Amino acid sequence: MIEIEQASHSAVPRKFYPLVLCFFVGSGLAALIYEIVWFQLLEFIIGSTATSLAVLLGTFMGGMCLGSLALARIIPASFHPLRVYAALELGIGLIAILVLYFLPPAADLYASIAGQGFTGISFRALLCAAFLLAPTVLMGATLPCAARWVENTPQGVSWLGILYTGNLAGAVFGCLLAGFYLLRLYDMATATFVAAAINALGAALAFLLAAFAPHRAPPAPAAADRAPLRLESMAAYLTIAISGLTALGAQVVWTRLLSLLLGPSVYTFSIILAVFLLGLGLGSSAGSLLVRNARNSLVMLGWCQFLLVAAIAWAAFSIDAWLPYWPVDPRLSINPWLTFQLDLARCLWAVLPAACLWGASFPLALAAAAPQHEDSGRMVGAVYAANTVGAIVGAVGFSLILIPAVGTLWSQRILIAAAAVAAMLILLARLRAGVPAAGRRVPVTAVLGAVVAVPIAAAVLAYGVPPVPGELYAFGRTIMNPNYEPRMLYVGEGMNASVAVSEDEERTRYFHVSGKTEAGTHPIDMRLQRMLGNLPMLLGPKPRSVLVVGFGAGVTAGSFVAYPEIERIVICEIEPLIPRMVSGFFSEQNFNVMKDPRVEMVYDDARGFILTSKEQFDIITSDPIHPWVKGSAALYTREYFEHVKRHLKPGGVVTHWVPLDETTIEAVKSEMATFFAVFPKAIVWINDRDNGGDVVLFGQVDPAPINVDEVVQRFDRIDNARAAKSLRDIGFVSAIDLLSSYAGRGPDLSAWLKGAAINTDRDLRLQYLAGIGLNVDAQERIHLELMKARRIPSDLFVGSAETLAELRNAIESNMRGSDASPPRRR
Repeated sequence: MIEIEQASHSAVPRKFYPLVLCFFVGSGLAALIYEIVWFQLLEFIIGSTATSLAVLLGTFMGGMCLGSLALARIIPASFHPLRVYAALELGIGLIAILVLYFLPPAADLYASIAGQGFTGISFRALLCAAFLLAPTVLMGATLPCAARWVENTPQGVSWLGILYTGNLAGAVFGCLLAGFYLLRLYDMATATFVAAAINALGAALAFLLAAFAPHRAPPAPAAADRAPLRLESMAAYLTIAISGLTALGAQVVWTRLLSLLLGPSVYTFSIILAVFLLGLGLGSSAGSLLVRNARNSLVMLGWCQFLLVAAIAWAAFSIDAWLPYWPVDPRLSINPWLTFQLDLARCLWAVLPAACLWGASFPLALAAAAPQHEDSGRMVGAVYAANTVGAIVGAVGFSLILIPAVGTLWSQRILIAAAAVAAMLILLARLRAGVPAAGRRVPVTAVLGAVVAVPIAAAVLAYGVPPVPGELYAFGRTIMNPNYEPRMLYVGEGMNASVAVSEDEERTRYFHVSGKTEAGTHPIDMRLQRMLGNLPMLLGPKPRSVLVVGFGAGVTAGSFVAYPEIERIVICEIEPLIPRMVSGFFSEQNFNVMKDPRVEMVYDDARGFILTSKEQFDIITSDPIHPWVKGSAALYTREYFEHVKRHLKPGGVVTHWVPLDETTIEAVKSEMATFFAVFPKAIVWINDRDNGGDVVLFGQVDPAPINVDEVVQRFDRIDNARAAKSLRDIGFVSAIDLLSSYAGRGPDLSAWLKGAAINTDRDLRLQYLAGIGLNVDAQERIHLELMKARRIPSDLFVGSAETLAELRNAIESNMRGSDASPPRRR
């Protein structure tokens, strides 16, 4: 009787299933726009760390897990599913807008009373998770809600898989729309309101459709009629949970490795996520078609897990051993869209097979669990919850525990083993049930043979996974065309970044992070690092305390060790592995800074530290990673510079690095204009000797003329002899020589910077501008334009006529030299 009533109940809405599919496409589109926006928000609050990714993925999956479980238990089946769905969509859009406007000030308020370091990061992470939980719970309830409108038959379960596929298809488009258009050209507010409008449109259409498609809930089965949970169903739940674990664990591991290969820009993150979602959607579509006529969905689910063993191994071999050695030089084209096509092809090659199998696992698990449930919403919620619980464990476990503890090589081996365990669960469940298949009994010996063969195959594949080449950690996307033949001295994988130290044929050493060279003992690099430290020391009024943002090779921080008047040096570094393991390779150049008693190390994101610290400093110097690296543009925003200014003592100074290589003139202008928006009379110094190309921005709380005579005296003082020698060793033979690196001042460069985009927390435009210029070689053009715009103002330098004349001659000589032979970086 129940089956007859259900059939008549389901016949009414079946013709409307395609319309509901459209709702789910829009819902997935909006959800991924929110996810990209929220990840950007978390980078401001927690930092560009593994913790921010773990919070995003964990909260996203955790909220959807709670929502999927709660719907069937809180909302009665008598409520019209479409009206409930509409309310959920409206709630998602409204709360997402509230998160956008209330999370940042709440984080700022909390930061005023919170701590720093790991404890501070943990509490900031909990605050973010609390804000994101509500909208993700509502997202998780949408699929179980729609399931109540779908018949509990093989065809109905197939439609549930199709709805899931449509949701993923929308997610792919939303990921690309947010990463390549909305956030590149607009800001987080625009992206959020676009997503909220999509939610509102879906809600309105669902309310309208509910008026034409009445709903009558099936009668609840008596307690005595409810089937107990069978062994096969338990195996299905455990298998889909492990499938979620391996899927999110692999996403974390492969995103990290592919970011080395492709360059860790915002565009790379969007491409990898889009390929992953595309695979899930294609696999879910195939799985939905299979369950319509499948005689044993559980066996098919087991085959998916067995094939995943091979697919995960395929991705590991591709990323670790094959793709790095494809004869590809991404720098051959300056067109970013051609480069993105190449990046997309490499991601598809490695990730798509496994992603398709993870996608197919979900509808197969639904079909395997369906016979145990009369309430489709409860069934979908249970399967979805099992999958997301596994996903949470995978996201958090691999990002925060396994990668720092055992590295990406063993993490990939663990993924292969976990997929094999999932396949074994199905085999053992079938063995226990007598192994019926297609109306006959499969011999027990065949199943026992498979039970033996699966772990052996997994062990062989896992053992064969090669280690990631050390050169990939050093050169990343340019591994096939490095600047020198390296000898790798150190390779390590930390929680937030992969680091390496290499040495060239001339025994020059380089420090690499996230596949990019960031520091070294080459004269160009040494000049930059020591300019960042020595300029504020020689030009600032009697400095005593210093904050160094970013440790690098420790050379900038070590510059302050040479000055006896410095009493306190605070170094803020986001990756603990760098000072601990890298510092010793550059101990001669950094004056053993880690052993100096005046040094205090703080392991935190720089923004988080500055927000939570009550201390003010005489000097703050920032040497962040290149602004095209995802997350680093947060250290180039107007709001960040305003926070820095508030933490400077009266007369305090700040220096900030701006690279001229691997970037566009628009990005450089944006960096300078943003800095000048907070420090209007800031000075630009340029490191352009011996084919260099870096800029040091110098800002003051209370701008004052530079007394050249005092700078010369300070340079020549006996107690500063070690500092003076460190400058002479890199080519600055005198104070006049150092000051001749003058390249302009804010007011004098205003015409050149007219129309430049100001990088703010709300839009982070810089990381999109810089990411587009990854392969652009505009260093000569930028240098020439900057030199043409340079003026020597009469009110900037003061002192005796003799020293001023000497300085002017030195500056003009540098200007003529720059015009004659524009620099090219090594």
